[in-house]
Amino acid sequence: MTETQIAQSGKPEMLTIRQAAQRRILPERTIRRLVSQGKIPVVRSGKVMYLNYTRLCEELQNGAGAVWQ
Repeated sequence: MTETQIAQSGKPEMLTIRQAAQRRILPERTIRRLVSQGKIPVVRSGKVMYLNYTRLCEELQNGAGAVWQ
């Protein structure tokens, strides 16, 4: 499924921290720090953490600085 298809489906795009960092929005270290501070919500599956990449991008565009509840 392409990014356009995901956006049109209405489903959030869930990525691992490393995958999100590879999209060059924020460095991996910064994302991990924000997660550990509780500023970026994640879903855990075993040892893997997933974040809502779609929402992260929206929050950054709105100037929230990746900080939301």
